[in-house]
Amino acid sequence: MSEPLTIRCRENGPLVVKPPVRVVDHLGNEFPLPTGKELIALCRCGRSGTKPFCDGAHRQAGFQAAARATPPGE
Repeated sequence: MSEPLTIRCRENGPLVVKPPVRVVDHLGNEFPLPTGKELIALCRCGRSGTKPFCDGAHRQAGFQAAARATPPGE
């Protein structure tokens, strides 16, 4: 059985996923993945010039993520 896909939320940054993965728009059109990357970072702040991929714009924008996962039992 294969491992489940893990999406990591970087604190105040992008969503990060390890390929293989496909990123598609609302019509099912596939985005070409950035080349030479071991991990794919997806924009969460809405400021990236390379959406849906992160270009680091969250740093200049001062993006603050509203949500955090609550550890089990809390």
